[in-house]
Amino acid sequence: MLGMIGAMDKEVDALRRQMADMEEKQTGFTRFTVGTLWGEQVCLAQCGIGKVHAALCTQSMITGFPVSAILNIGVAGALRPGLDIGDAVVADSAVQHDVDTSPIGDPVGMVSGPNIVHFPCDSALSSLLKQAAEEAGLRWESGAVATGDQFIVGTEKKNWLADFFGAAACDMEGGAIAQCCYEMNVPYAAVRLISDTRDGDGREYMEKALFACEQEERLLKKFIKLYQARGDGDQ
Repeated sequence: MLGMIGAMDKEVDALRRQMADMEEKQTGFTRFTVGTLWGEQVCLAQCGIGKVHAALCTQSMITGFPVSAILNIGVAGALRPGLDIGDAVVADSAVQHDVDTSPIGDPVGMVSGPNIVHFPCDSALSSLLKQAAEEAGLRWESGAVATGDQFIVGTEKKNWLADFFGAAACDMEGGAIAQCCYEMNVPYAAVRLISDTRDGDGREYMEKALFACEQEERLLKKFIKLYQARGDGDQ
């Protein structure tokens, strides 16, 4: 079973509507939907916004459902000038930019315990996401996705995230999902569709997020077919 986590209704509702043989379970604020999506057995969850909600959802999914991998989906803000609305960022890693114990000698962004800054994405799943983006006719780039409990606006902060962490996009959940998967030894990958550009703001996000989610659906449909063809999917 493939786990898929998005933060908001708009990121998961179109997928949920296309699922068959659904069963739903509510755990805290998280709504889990298990069913068949384009022929694949999927556990789909809307985790809510922010790192704590994302972590709670991921841990509940791993312990409560037989998922073999987790895919973080949804929209994100661009940190590179060339990324436009509806482009895809296939993450090669996830970082938590608002973690900072540097006053005691740690690198900025290092999460204590695993002592990692960049939580890696599964290379095989990421390759399938890149191929899916190409087959869907979407422009894509790879790079880190930088996560923090902040909606990032302003080019100064965006430039720092891009330069310091090598990040292509920013969100509010991916780094927490990646950390949970890493600590629980579950393969993790992420694809984020750009909803606001490097020079954009909250108004641009409000106007363009739904379009980005529509492009996400196209990409994920291609990904599921590739996932099944490689032999990972449920037959």
